[in-house]
Amino acid sequence: MSPTGTTSSQGPPLSPSTASKTPELPDELVQAGWSKCWSRRENRPYYFNRFTNQSLWEVPVLGQHDVISDPLGLNAAPSEGGDSSHGNEQRKRRMSEEQGANQNSFKRAKVSCRACDWSAVSNQLLCFQVEPTTPISPSTLVSNPGPADHLWCRIYWDLDIQTNAVIKERGPAPHLPPHPEMELQRAQLVTKLRQQYHELCLQREGMAPSSFNRWLLERKVIDKGHDPFLPSDCDPVVSPSMFREVMNDIPPGTLSRIKYKEEARKLLFRYAEAAKKMIDSRNASPESRKMVKWNAEDTMNWLRRDTSASKEDYMDRLEHLRQQCGPHLAAVAKDSVEGICSKIYQLSVEYSRRLRQTHLSLLQACPSPTEPRLLYCYPVRLSVSSVPLPRVELHFENDVACLRFRGEMVKVNRGHFSKLELLYRYSCIDDPRFEKFLSRVWCLLKRYQAMFGGGVNEGFGLQGALPVSVFEALHKHFGVSFECFASPLNSYFKQFCSAFPDTDGFFGSRGPFLSFSPVSGSFEANPPFCEELMDAMVTHFEELLESSSEPLSFIVFVPEWRDPVTPALTRMEKSRFLRQQLSVSAYEHEYRSGSQHICKRDDMYYQAVHGTAVFFLQNSAGFSKWGPTPERLNEFKASYRPSLSRCLSSPASSSLSKPPQSCSPEACYCTTSMPADDGGSPTPLETEPLQRQPEPITETFPQLSAT
Repeated sequence: MSPTGTTSSQGPPLSPSTASKTPELPDELVQAGWSKCWSRRENRPYYFNRFTNQSLWEVPVLGQHDVISDPLGLNAAPSEGGDSSHGNEQRKRRMSEEQGANQNSFKRAKVSCRACDWSAVSNQLLCFQVEPTTPISPSTLVSNPGPADHLWCRIYWDLDIQTNAVIKERGPAPHLPPHPEMELQRAQLVTKLRQQYHELCLQREGMAPSSFNRWLLERKVIDKGHDPFLPSDCDPVVSPSMFREVMNDIPPGTLSRIKYKEEARKLLFRYAEAAKKMIDSRNASPESRKMVKWNAEDTMNWLRRDTSASKEDYMDRLEHLRQQCGPHLAAVAKDSVEGICSKIYQLSVEYSRRLRQTHLSLLQACPSPTEPRLLYCYPVRLSVSSVPLPRVELHFENDVACLRFRGEMVKVNRGHFSKLELLYRYSCIDDPRFEKFLSRVWCLLKRYQAMFGGGVNEGFGLQGALPVSVFEALHKHFGVSFECFASPLNSYFKQFCSAFPDTDGFFGSRGPFLSFSPVSGSFEANPPFCEELMDAMVTHFEELLESSSEPLSFIVFVPEWRDPVTPALTRMEKSRFLRQQLSVSAYEHEYRSGSQHICKRDDMYYQAVHGTAVFFLQNSAGFSKWGPTPERLNEFKASYRPSLSRCLSSPASSSLSKPPQSCSPEACYCTTSMPADDGGSPTPLETEPLQRQPEPITETFPQLSAT
């Protein structure tokens, strides 16, 4: 908006070609958010700040006012020699515009979400500028659609919810602050390590490697090294996760998903051929060589004789062949696979050492010890002060923000870019003027890009999130205000734990959850589906619940893998802190995509192909405060309907209040009542199917304000 209240149809307008060119703004002003625009009404240039939504006629003076304590510039001194009336004119609309505006009309979206009043619309819509006399409410927004459907967008977070997590005060984290130079080197080394893993598997086993990301997750569970990403101090050296993944793909040449009979026949032939070739080329015992070759040749002869077998016949024959040959093939491949695991780990240690040496040359350590005391949780602070960061270029392509450093570009959509601005304003304390904001956003996006990998849709499953409707129900009925496994890109709350405290701490992260020790609060946990990580998570839950007498609750969402069953699933089912267990069937629920910060709105949700188990782990005080009563559970089940999240993302939809006929809460869930821990014997919960709509919840939870 110009100082006179005019707006262009495409955000802050550019200068017309007929106007004379003026010198470009200094880099300091550009980094602070200033850009030169053109007022069509006044026919002269003005200056607009995309961070504070401030407009000035004169060239802005850096440091004129504090954008944090005085974001509107109310205390800014007027420019020398200027008309005093300009100060009011910059902050107030003309009377003619206020009188001529329609109270129910919308203006076009601005470039920056700083133009919105976030206290009013943070949980509704992004980027809509309305007249000051128009009240903003959910009913007003739904009943008054905008001029174009693509301007509507759903907020996938609620940053107004305050935390109820209480922790012991801790000193600053010892991690080194992020730097674009270092993050670029780290991304290059991770890519190189992926390639070396791929080459080793091809050279030694003749197979395409399995998930590299699971190895990273499993290693970080036990890693005691300094690098936030690359494993560098792990025991044992041979990763059980990587060893298991590679061994499962031996012998190579198999197909993944079988739909047709021809594919099953091809899969059986390839397995038999690969098994025979492998046993001939390895140092195997005579008994193993004889057993594998006999079974492989018998299978090939059967394939030549019987050409009318069904898909089930081929799959049964394949299972029999695996049982007969699998142990012999695993025995001859064991040393080779262990060599692959050891080699990749040693390379990671070397890369981590090189990165730390280079990073320390840029920084100086300055630790500051603190005394522990109870207080509301706060983002991670680094003990090493940051150095001046190089400039990162920013431009927008339609609805995508593009950040470039040394030719390396990372992208994020406008909505999540604005979310990062808000999280940065809430959480960062060393950069009040946003001078390092773009560099830190680039580091954040580059870190997660390196973690996901370069394959199509690779790694995005690690960042899948629950639907918005489920988070709303968790907060409303169980007091949840904290996510144990999230990131600044996919979090719903502004308080969360994430994998990378050095890059994520500036945007609200409380650090890795396994290093986070709350004494009170209600938490949601949806971990990445890594068995070792989930098992370590359960151990951490048990220790926290055992050691705290304050109200403490964890609502856990894990895949219901029963064949074979995962240790984490078994341990939670037998835990003495388990108060309730739910199970939602496969294909009856959805997750938010891990690529939500760059994907299209139509790709925001994907259907779960496996069941999800939900566990309520609570100590006695937590059960008394946030216990899973039948009424609360009914409301929670209703929020998990697959179509509810899609309806909420379409404000023009007329079926917001209509549940899908093909899915009902009682059809999706089975409920089991659980015993109490040593604190008492609560009344068993009702398990009858829901026969009517649940009654409104009357119990409320006190809102805790952050200190």
